[in-house]
Amino acid sequence: MRRLFSELKRRKVYGAAAMYAAAAWLLVQVSTQVAPYFDIPNSPVRALIVTLAIAFPFVLVLSWFYDLTPQGLRRDSRDAAVALDAAGAALVTPSDQSIAVLPFADMSENSDQRHFSDGLAEELLNLLAQVPQLKVIARTSSFSFKGKDADITTIAAALNVAHVLEGSVRKSGDALRVTAQLIRAADSTHVWSRTFDLKMTDVFAVQDQIAGAVVSALKMKLLPYAHTDSTRRTSNAEAYEQYLLGLDVLRHGRHADYRHAQPLFQRSIALDPAFAPAWVGLATTQSIAADFAGTIAQRFGDREAALASAERAIALAPELADGYVIRGQLRHRQHWDWRGGIEDLERALALDPNRSEVLCAAALGQYCVGDPEQALALARRATTIDPLSWQAWTYCGLTLFQAARADEACKALRRALQISPQASIPRAILGAIELLEGRYEQALEHYMVTSDGHRQAGIACATHSLGRHDESTLALAELETKYAWGFSLQIAEVHAWRGEADAAFAWLDHACERRDSGIPRLLGNWLLAAIKDDQRYTALVRRLGLPDQFRVSTTPLESPSDNSAPGIN
Repeated sequence: MRRLFSELKRRKVYGAAAMYAAAAWLLVQVSTQVAPYFDIPNSPVRALIVTLAIAFPFVLVLSWFYDLTPQGLRRDSRDAAVALDAAGAALVTPSDQSIAVLPFADMSENSDQRHFSDGLAEELLNLLAQVPQLKVIARTSSFSFKGKDADITTIAAALNVAHVLEGSVRKSGDALRVTAQLIRAADSTHVWSRTFDLKMTDVFAVQDQIAGAVVSALKMKLLPYAHTDSTRRTSNAEAYEQYLLGLDVLRHGRHADYRHAQPLFQRSIALDPAFAPAWVGLATTQSIAADFAGTIAQRFGDREAALASAERAIALAPELADGYVIRGQLRHRQHWDWRGGIEDLERALALDPNRSEVLCAAALGQYCVGDPEQALALARRATTIDPLSWQAWTYCGLTLFQAARADEACKALRRALQISPQASIPRAILGAIELLEGRYEQALEHYMVTSDGHRQAGIACATHSLGRHDESTLALAELETKYAWGFSLQIAEVHAWRGEADAAFAWLDHACERRDSGIPRLLGNWLLAAIKDDQRYTALVRRLGLPDQFRVSTTPLESPSDNSAPGIN
């Protein structure tokens, strides 16, 4: 009930009800006072009162789904995303061998086990995803309904699945009660349900029991179900707890908060040095630290530490895809080992071909080495498995952008923003497309709502093309002063867009020297198109060691050669 009242407040239903009641009262008062002077009979006034009363519940329903803005009625973005997905999914009948695992409800006395209940549901999702014939929706999409009052039918339609697994966790000390139920979406009937009472030390065994029971309940002819204990298992309950807490920070924190996750993974490893997923988590936090390090020495130190942690994860669990994902990303982003990175990501795909995170990582890897069609195929698979992931749709837009398919790229990026209106990266990519298409005002609108660094770079480019050169220079100066670390590539883009080739190459040299994480995306960067015929660009590509067969063969999007609006010198 408390959640319902909170949602009513968030959706401004109370405000709409108050406004409607006040307007209705005023209208009735005016009509009853004015009617006698014009000899209007009582029946129209009674009809007005009845109509206003009947309309009241409809206004409440309308206010649940729509906000009144200066631009008119706007649908709640989260509801819009669900509605769009539901409408699209309704056109395709879901396979009987499809399932979404919803986050388990935390029923603990203090409601302080969210990380554990989410972790349990995710482990079940991972176990079910190992069944080759079973389509399992990825975590991002299935967990997007957490805290919402959407019913099973709506969720299943949005995700295009035939079955939904939901449950609850009640934890007291080391005692657990887990309830799970498998529901057929077509008629909301319970195919299977069961309650498990166990100790924390038995949690992995119960995950296997639940997953096996779900597979049996679906009555499919499946390949032998198996998993390797060495990949995701630890016998130390506290090590598992610290690992889940670290994941929670990684998923919900900002870049500045990621440093809080590192000691959690380190504590997990101290409790169980053979727990491979904790090593993957540690490598991830060390990689992020390297991207945002303040000195070259610190960046290289964090980079080497991250690679060592990834190597340790792979040595402990060679059948765990996550280790290859993080090592492949490190090889690309910070070591420029293109071939080794692709091999790692292909190995991860072979081990776990149905995980959105693996598909997106592999798509970005192919994007970096200049294979947009392969990158796009992987990104599209990710959107099928994870249809409510703004990241997956962003990867689709990015790869379409690289392949010079502007209209399709914009559609994918707008889909990402429907799902997550506050996301910055799709906005920045849309801004770049608008620049290249010569729509500078629209580009500026997108860049104004991106994050720091990207915003200053976009403003500098767009205002230059609009002939507002002083604004462009001020934005560029702020970018170079405040964001030189981490945005060297973007600074080079601005100089290239402004026709300042020497400065662009100087900043590209800075980016290479600092191992800027944007450098691996050089080949697909059309904002640098103005300098790609320069011999220095060819020398830079050779310096990066990109193989010849991976060079981009497509042409950039149509854009004015002088990067200026018509009539502006």
